Amino acid sequence: MATATSTSFTHVQRVRLLYKTILRIHRGLPLEIKAIGDQYVKDEFKRHRKCQPHEINPFMTGWVDYAVTLSKQLSVSQLKKKSPILGRHLTQEELETFKDDQVYQLHELMQEATKPKVESDSVIPTKL
Repeated sequence: MATATSTSFTHVQRVRLLYKTILRIHRGLPLEIKAIGDQYVKDEFKRHRKCQPHEINPFMTGWVDYAVTLSKQLSVSQLKKKSPILGRHLTQEELETFKDDQVYQLHELMQEATKPKVESDSVIPTKL
């Protein structure tokens, strides 16, 4: 029986597989980070649904690299550490390739990720 390779999938199938894989990897993140990450991934994939042909390869490559890096960081050996490191710093060269709206979006993501934690017990919703 032959095994499926990435060349036997259509472009849409590859994108969907990558999208689902990333969301599955996010299950290993702390809940607050998972919520931010899931929403960001959903928004990015939705925004790029009808991207230009020259944007497809960098988009897919970037997200595959993200998935591989995060899966390594969430591996059992890494999680045994007291404070596992998640993510990585962007190089100056990488930052220079970003469009203005991407830099703004990255800044917003950083602000959201570094917000002080709000205790969920201190905010009790009331029904009127």
